Amino acid sequence: MNNRKKPSVGSFKYHVGISSLSEIASREDRVCVLNILGGESSVVTPISHAYSGGNVVFGTAPGKAGQVLSTPRGDIPVYNSVLEGLEAGHHFNCGVVYLPPLAARDGVAELIRVNPDLRKIFIITEKISAHDAREIRAMGQQHGVDIFGANCLGVADSWNQVRIGGALGGDNPADALRPGSIAIFSNSGGFSTTITQYLRMAGWGTSTVISSGKDVYIQYAAPEFAYALGNDERSKAAVLYCEPGGYYELDADFTKPVVACVVGRWKSKLTRAVGHAGAMAGGSDDAIAKERWFMERFDVDGVFTPDDPHFSSKGALVTNIAHIPAALTAVMKANGVRPDFEPEGNLALKAWFGSDQGISLHPELMVPVVEAVSPYNEQITQLNKQVGIVFPRQALKDASGASQMDPLSQVSSLYGVSMLQAAQQPLESNVCLALIRESGGAREQQLINVAVASFVNLYGTPELAAAQASRDAGNAPNAVLAAALGIIGPRRQERARSAVSILIDCLADARLTDPFDRDFEILGIDQARVKELLTEQLDRRAEELMVGLEERGVMPVAIQWLKSLGHPSYDAVLAAITTSLAWGALMRKRISRVTVENLPWWIQLFGVLIGASTDASQHQEHEFCGVSNRSLLRDRSLTEIAYLALLNRVPSPADLFAFQTLTGLLLTNGPGSISAQGAKGAVSADGPEIPQRVQLNKALIGFLSHCGYTHGGNGYEGIAFLVDQFRGSGLTDPGAKEYQINVKALAAQAVERYASYKSKCKSVGVEVARVPGVNHPVFKGKPVNYDPREVFMADLFGSREEINIFHDFYRELVWALYEAGVTRDVYCVNVDAVIAALLLKMVWQPMARGEINEQELETAAFTIFLYPRMLGCAAEIDDHINRGKNMDTRTPASRCSFVV
Repeated sequence: MNNRKKPSVGSFKYHVGISSLSEIASREDRVCVLNILGGESSVVTPISHAYSGGNVVFGTAPGKAGQVLSTPRGDIPVYNSVLEGLEAGHHFNCGVVYLPPLAARDGVAELIRVNPDLRKIFIITEKISAHDAREIRAMGQQHGVDIFGANCLGVADSWNQVRIGGALGGDNPADALRPGSIAIFSNSGGFSTTITQYLRMAGWGTSTVISSGKDVYIQYAAPEFAYALGNDERSKAAVLYCEPGGYYELDADFTKPVVACVVGRWKSKLTRAVGHAGAMAGGSDDAIAKERWFMERFDVDGVFTPDDPHFSSKGALVTNIAHIPAALTAVMKANGVRPDFEPEGNLALKAWFGSDQGISLHPELMVPVVEAVSPYNEQITQLNKQVGIVFPRQALKDASGASQMDPLSQVSSLYGVSMLQAAQQPLESNVCLALIRESGGAREQQLINVAVASFVNLYGTPELAAAQASRDAGNAPNAVLAAALGIIGPRRQERARSAVSILIDCLADARLTDPFDRDFEILGIDQARVKELLTEQLDRRAEELMVGLEERGVMPVAIQWLKSLGHPSYDAVLAAITTSLAWGALMRKRISRVTVENLPWWIQLFGVLIGASTDASQHQEHEFCGVSNRSLLRDRSLTEIAYLALLNRVPSPADLFAFQTLTGLLLTNGPGSISAQGAKGAVSADGPEIPQRVQLNKALIGFLSHCGYTHGGNGYEGIAFLVDQFRGSGLTDPGAKEYQINVKALAAQAVERYASYKSKCKSVGVEVARVPGVNHPVFKGKPVNYDPREVFMADLFGSREEINIFHDFYRELVWALYEAGVTRDVYCVNVDAVIAALLLKMVWQPMARGEINEQELETAAFTIFLYPRMLGCAAEIDDHINRGKNMDTRTPASRCSFVV
């Protein structure tokens, strides 16, 4: 092997065998890799070996002698030790260390001890102790070996096309390491490659690239680099990437222009190392100090930025790697040096895809979409033809992509909208949320109002007959509704599903973005399959739907197009409404095509559920619950219609707000609730991996069958409790601004009765029934306990200056229980108490007039749970159809047990 060259320019205060950067990585170098079969080396070494023309002669891996590491340039032999490789006739002058931290020192010692030809060692290993690093330094100095690292990615030479140790240049080093006049010395291995790419875009190539590492001991540091830079004729300037910690840069004597990038100001706020071991904070070697060192050296008074360039012929300081090319170009121009070649472009973000998800962004944030390079542009063109999103499938037994519950607040959410937010939205908005994963604006809500209203009046239908027969047989509301849903099978929506599919294809091909765009050229929509959407004669139901939309001031592009073609069928109009409803979410890839094709079925199911919840006598040919079909379609909201079906009377504004609040609160309890499990189990049994065979009505029946008097009908317990407390009190208006009765005294009487009851139960060993709506297993244990959901509701109605004496009674009750010694703490008022108080307030006056009896009140309490929960479960069903796997809700046999 060649002997070490003597320094050709100047001298150095301690041993440096390398006098020029050109000697750091040459084509004559031969390499031995310690731990060559390790996880990192086995990936990186083959690339380095091929790029460098086959410079690795052998590697070591104790106990694996005889194996080889395959590379594009042939197999590299493996031996148990360095000595074995030498005895086999191999020769090398460079060692690369991939050993674990505790073994690195001994690996360096072995290389030096057995190979007198050794000249350079590159230590990739990180987290070597300072003690071992000091001994490594001493061994290298004593034996005339230059050491690089540790905690580095090695070195590379673009002129020689050699890479030794590590992954500089990535998987394709020839692309990143274009020969040029700039040397790079970087504390960060990853940024070493990034800087080469930035420079290449600006027309600057590289000579030698050194990843120094950033341990406390940097074996080949900035002073050594500056010395070799001065002696390298190829390198006209250098780029330094520096992090806080250490004084190496202060001692470096640069004789050529330098651009220094100093980062890590934020680390000065820390008290311990982060990232690289040398990045300590708070001393006189922090980022600010290093910035000052370079500014003084370059005779500049600030940091270089494109908008405020501070530089001299000696160099420039930057704090952002993106500014390195501009700073370097300015410095080199001051020295009369032009770039190495024409700029290759820039690394500014060039988006191939773009979607602002309907959000209005500042112009500076709206990155323009550019055409991708080949072959990606063709692939993206094909991908853009896919309408909607395709979700990855997974087991969803106890999981959901639709809902979740915060374990701390017990507030559940649906598609990121908390139930406290949903409680402030009308029912039609929450239908949008459940079906298209967005609450929808005023126009989308009007589409829901019209579409669902068209199915509510069930006069003369088998659904109504089935529901009434079930009701007359004494069934609970969930069984009554399930009887009606059993009839709304897949054949009832085949034509509407087909119409949706046609509309999606036509509108997507026409590049429709805004479904309500008044200026969209409808004549440009393909008419190849329109015959399936039309009828020969005027379809009365279709016409009523379109008139309803016109009266509400909503006319989607799809409806305009259908009207221009002739007489659209009812199924086509319904499909146009639901497709327009979902179009924005579909284009933003929030929902799938399958979801949109199911929308007409969902709309019909929701309408039938609401309609079937009221007695058959309320369904007449031209009116529902005393309101004309015309009014239902043209001016009633879905929230009003649902209230009408529940209580058979038109709501006041206050009643409507309370009803809206109730339905929003009850929308979901997350995927773990019993009703959601019933719905998800039905999907799982049908097989979501073939979405078209999942029967939505059966899945909703699964939800209904998993509701009962405990889960669903238990709201009546709180109502019955309140009725008992206020019976005979003379209360006429529970929302009066001034109380007609003494609520505090009423609460004290209730506590007295409960304390007596509790005492009797304990004396005879009978279990004590809890007060409905009081306490919660999560919100307890403090002197005074609150359910944050109840607090939110109290604040909400307080902001509206609305009084609810039943809610106020509950708040007095928990304090009365504590003051009487019945409870150890002040219990919280549960959100269930709020639900009971809201519903009872709505029906108190009709009940006092004899218009509603207690049985009907219990039915109403049960049904008001079913209305919103059908939406929450519809969301779970749709999510499961899109994400789930067949039979994914079953429990493995290993987790099942037999009870006797």
